Amino acid sequence: MSSPFAPLKNDTFLKALLRQETDYTPLWLMRQAGRYLPEYRATRKGAGSFLSLAKNPDFATEVTIQPLDRFALDAAILFSDILTVPDAMGLGLYFEEGEGPKFERPLKDEKDVMALKVPEPGSLQYVFDAVTQIRHTLNGRVPLIGFAGSPWTLACYMVEGQGSRDFHTVKSMMYKRPDLMEHILRTNADAVAAYLNAQIDAGAQALMIFDSWGGALADGAYQRFSLRYMQDVVNQLQREKDGVRIPVIVFTKGGGLWLEQLADIGADALGLDWTMNLAQARARVGHKVALQGNLDPAVLFADPAQIREQVTAALQSYGKPTAGQGHVFNLGHGISQFTPPDAVTVLVETVHEVSRKMRQN
Repeated sequence: MSSPFAPLKNDTFLKALLRQETDYTPLWLMRQAGRYLPEYRATRKGAGSFLSLAKNPDFATEVTIQPLDRFALDAAILFSDILTVPDAMGLGLYFEEGEGPKFERPLKDEKDVMALKVPEPGSLQYVFDAVTQIRHTLNGRVPLIGFAGSPWTLACYMVEGQGSRDFHTVKSMMYKRPDLMEHILRTNADAVAAYLNAQIDAGAQALMIFDSWGGALADGAYQRFSLRYMQDVVNQLQREKDGVRIPVIVFTKGGGLWLEQLADIGADALGLDWTMNLAQARARVGHKVALQGNLDPAVLFADPAQIREQVTAALQSYGKPTAGQGHVFNLGHGISQFTPPDAVTVLVETVHEVSRKMRQN
């Protein structure tokens, strides 16, 4: 079946995720469309608020493309937020300046939890419209990544009502009423899978599941309340569209302890935070999955020579990919809003240049 979109001119990112041979190590950056770019800040000011930006396909397209016009990145990522799904469940997402996302109606008791339902498909149509528009605007330049939060990470926000340092409220529910927590997680898994499948139908060419708060869990609790439900999501995903494989990346921040178990849930690649040693991670997962990561975002505050040194060290730590292995360069978490754009130029150029040379040796 033919695709309604332009053919890809640069598929290096997808090949690396699928552990196929590439001429160089591709890269993209978590939060690559964001506040560190003056053009993003100008567009956001024009939109009036973060949600106005994210819920308008024209604005979302504009800011998704901005970093690609400035840097030679190998993938675009949809501009959106992981909390669009619980917002569509009726929890009332809003942002307070300088304080991050909050919910007007967090899940406080059994009645709230049992009323939770997978969102109606139309409630997130603005996201799917943005995906299609971005894909057409890209015109085959690079692949487009769709994404969602993991069931556990979404649950943290849904129960706490906002971000948290100690996760007191959500962990209290998890230990006191695991039945309620599992109802939330089952609902979230179904909602996330449907949401990601709809992004694929709209034009997403790869997917990423962000388990930002999985690392806050104890061993044992992680497997029961986070890993299991990410596996549920992965199991429900369509892995092919128009005859083309749709790779899936999973990323548990702070999840280095569980790499082997993460590698077994059926994803194509694992994202790594900066606490992980790439060589050791590669040895631990073998040929099961590709790896993505994992430069400390703070490296980008250093001088150009130091950035080049750290990027080169990360590439050398992973080593030259061999048959059946793959590496996508990224930061170990989202890029800081205080990052100088010139530092990103150094990063991108170094990754491409050094990784090409490594493959020639």
